[in-house]
Amino acid sequence: MQRIKLNRVIGILFGLIFVSLLVVRLGVFQKDEWEMSPLVSVSQPPSDRETWMNIFQKEQKIGYVHRQFLRTAEGYRILESVFMRINTMGMVQDIRFRTIGDLNHRLALSAFDFELESSLFRFKARGGVKDNLLTLYSGPTGSEQKIDLPIEKEIYLPTGILESMVNENLKPGDSRIFHVFDPMSMAQRPMKVTVVIEETISVMSREERAKKVSVDFMGVPQFAWIGRDGAVLREEGSLGIRLERTTREEALKKGTFFASSDLAEVVSVSANKSIQNVHELKELRIRLEGTGANGLFLDGGRQSFNERVLTIRKESILNLSQKEEEKFQSERTRYLKATPFIQSDHPELRTKAKEIVSEGDSDIVQAKKLVAWVHQNIQKRPVLSVPNALETLRNRVGDCNEHAVLLAALARASGIPAEIEAGLVYQNGRFYYHAWNVLHLGGWITADAVMGQFPADVTHIRFVRGTEQQVDLMGVIGKVKLEILSETR
Repeated sequence: MQRIKLNRVIGILFGLIFVSLLVVRLGVFQKDEWEMSPLVSVSQPPSDRETWMNIFQKEQKIGYVHRQFLRTAEGYRILESVFMRINTMGMVQDIRFRTIGDLNHRLALSAFDFELESSLFRFKARGGVKDNLLTLYSGPTGSEQKIDLPIEKEIYLPTGILESMVNENLKPGDSRIFHVFDPMSMAQRPMKVTVVIEETISVMSREERAKKVSVDFMGVPQFAWIGRDGAVLREEGSLGIRLERTTREEALKKGTFFASSDLAEVVSVSANKSIQNVHELKELRIRLEGTGANGLFLDGGRQSFNERVLTIRKESILNLSQKEEEKFQSERTRYLKATPFIQSDHPELRTKAKEIVSEGDSDIVQAKKLVAWVHQNIQKRPVLSVPNALETLRNRVGDCNEHAVLLAALARASGIPAEIEAGLVYQNGRFYYHAWNVLHLGGWITADAVMGQFPADVTHIRFVRGTEQQVDLMGVIGKVKLEILSETR
C-alpha cells in the first residue's frame, strides 16, 4: 500500500511557522479572548529597503527570501518572493510564493495579491479593504470565489506589524496581540508578539543590535530578530528551520540549494509496537500525550477520550439510525454547502457526481461508489498547493488533501452531507499526518478515498473536523506521543 502524504497543513507549514514571512498573513484586529492591541501610530516613517534571506533547515540551505519595502504616494508597498525546495514522501518539489501588499500611512493593509506555485499547481488569492469589509478572491483563474469578511478595525500584514513594534519603541516584556488571517484556509487565530530582549547578534560577519521578539501562534515557538531599521535579520521556528539575512548574490548562488528533510518523516509519530492487518481491527486503545488544550476534537462519535486514553471503534454501516438522521436535519444544510475549496455547486462537479452514481442508488450505495471512484481515478502523488475540488477533478492528481476535498464536493453534490477530518493514520510502524472524510448517513461514517476504505480503519486518529480547523494541528505537531494499549479484532 502506498504511504500516505501528510495533511496539507504541513505543505504550508513553513508559512505558518514563519507567520511574518512565507505566506500572506493578515492580522485582523478584533475583540476575542485576548484584548486586542490599539491602532498603530507611526512616529517615524520607515525608509525604503531591500533584504535577502537564506532559508536553512538545520545546516542545509533549502531556499531564499527576497523582500522590498517601498514608500508610495498612498503609503507603502511590500513585495516578497520566496523559493523553497521541499521533500515530501521522498518527492522533491520546488515551491514559490509571491506577495504584494499595499499599506496605508499607518501601515495598515489596503490591498494584497498572493500567488503560490509548485511543480503541479498554482494558487492565487487577492483582496482589498474598504470601510469595514475585507473582500477576498481566491481560486483558479476563471473560477475565482468571492468572500466578504467584516472587520472591526484595520488589518495588517505581519511585516507591518513587526515594523510598527520597532516604531513604537517597545521595551523587553512589552507585547501586542493581533489576529492572523490565513487566506488559504480562511481561518483566523490570535497571534501574540512579545519583545524578549535587545541583544547583539552576528549578521553577515558583522555585529548588529537587534530586538528579539517571540511570536506565539497556535502554541508554536517562533522567534525573530529585528534590526534598528526595522528589517528582519534572523528568524527561527520549528522543524529546525531558520532564516538569516544575506546578500543577493549569496541568496541566488547556483548549486547551493538542497531539498529539505522529508517533512512527512520529520513530523510523524513513532509507535511502540507494530499493527498487523489494520482493516481487521474493531477497536484500538492508545494513550495519547502532548495534545494539550488545543481545541482538538478527540471525543465524539467513534472516538472517546478519557484520562489521556483514546478509544476508537469502527463504525458499522448496517446499524445506522433513522432517528439520528432526523436529529441531524437542522445541521444538514451546513454540510451540503459549497465553499471556496469544496465547490459542490460547480457544474463540472455536479455532472461528474451524476455520472458516478445512479438515480435509484441509496445513500450508502452512492457513498461507496464515490469513494471507489476517487480512489481509482486520482493519481496518488504529493502536492504542495492549496487543494480545491475543481482543480483536483481536472488534474486527476493529488495527495490525501486533494482526495478529501474532491470526495467532499462529490458527496455534497449528490446530497450527502460531508466534511473533512484530519489527524494521524498508522502506516509501516509510524503514525503520519493525514486527511480523510466523514459522510453523514444516519450517523457520521469515516471514508478514506486514498486507501479506498469505507468505513476507514481504526488507526485513523481524528484531531480536527473541518477545513478551517486544520490550522489547530499546528499546536500539536512535534509534541504528540502515543502508546498503543490494546487492539480488538
